[in-house]
Amino acid sequence: MNFKRLNFLLLFISITLGSFAQSVGYQAPKLSDRDSWSMILLPDLQSYVKYERNHGILELMTGWISERIHPLNIRMVLGTGDLVEHNSWLTPDGKRANQAGIQQWKAVSRAFERLDGKVPYINATGNHDYGVKSIENRKTNYDLFFPVDRNPLSQRLLKEAGTNDDNLPSLINAAYEFRSPHDELFLFLVLEFAPRDETIEWAKNITNDKKYKDHRVILLTHSYLNAENEHIVKENYPIENGNYGRAVFEKLVKPSTNIEMVFSGHIGKPDDFKGHVGYRTDANAAGRTVHQMMFNAQALGGGWYGNGGDGWVRWLEFMPDKQTIKVKTFSPFFAISPVTDQFAWERTEYNEFEFQLDRK
Repeated sequence: MNFKRLNFLLLFISITLGSFAQSVGYQAPKLSDRDSWSMILLPDLQSYVKYERNHGILELMTGWISERIHPLNIRMVLGTGDLVEHNSWLTPDGKRANQAGIQQWKAVSRAFERLDGKVPYINATGNHDYGVKSIENRKTNYDLFFPVDRNPLSQRLLKEAGTNDDNLPSLINAAYEFRSPHDELFLFLVLEFAPRDETIEWAKNITNDKKYKDHRVILLTHSYLNAENEHIVKENYPIENGNYGRAVFEKLVKPSTNIEMVFSGHIGKPDDFKGHVGYRTDANAAGRTVHQMMFNAQALGGGWYGNGGDGWVRWLEFMPDKQTIKVKTFSPFFAISPVTDQFAWERTEYNEFEFQLDRK
């Protein structure tokens, strides 16, 4: 055997053993208690769909969710908004996007086909889901691509539908009733980006309705917390009559007696995970702790023009004690290969933790 072939063989063995060594410590997601149930939080998806080359990563993510529905007892999927980068831009410049708005909507819609009829999902709408490029107005293609009858499992949970800016019924503002495997009633309340005053009033009427007074209410909206764990006070978008995080908290969350969790997205910082997440607690009018979590990943994996967010999802395990929720952050994109699965878990204290709901 000549030296070149020997060196090649040694290199091959080294790579193979290295890959094996990297994957030995990897553990696939598994319930810590067989009686738990799970919820998956999807971050802003816009950078996966604005480039054709990134579409496969998003489909890998929803495909992974589909495969793990039964092993992880996944009962709900929530999306934090900005499903697309451009709602209706017709002439992408090739840098900020190479897919027109309609192509972006088709791509995100195709990814969610893997969940239709398998698990209920609810999506917030973000600023990029409106207008042309970013909420120049409040027109959105959301209802066109995610109509009420698209996923029968979501439709079955739908109890209340609000209206859009044209005063037409729309799922951008809606409420879904869910009974958990632990026989707890939840109400998932989703609100449009920077909800209008009339939307806030509609949401208050829902949460104050006596038929929901004993529900654990989970609020889903796009712009709420920043990476410093603060309520967002103001943003410079060309819309009027919009309420951001601080106003949503003061007008809706704080006066409530049953809102116990708030989930949002929107915020990011290129290749900095800490710049994509936030968490804080406050008390509502009943003295119950409100757990407020911001989760995003869109500028990881190469910044604003990278791979869309390295495939990160957030997994919440609801424990049988009806109080403990374990939060973990996982990437099916990294987990798919033994060469990269060592990177599939984000173990920092702001990406893996647990919190306790107050007793009912």
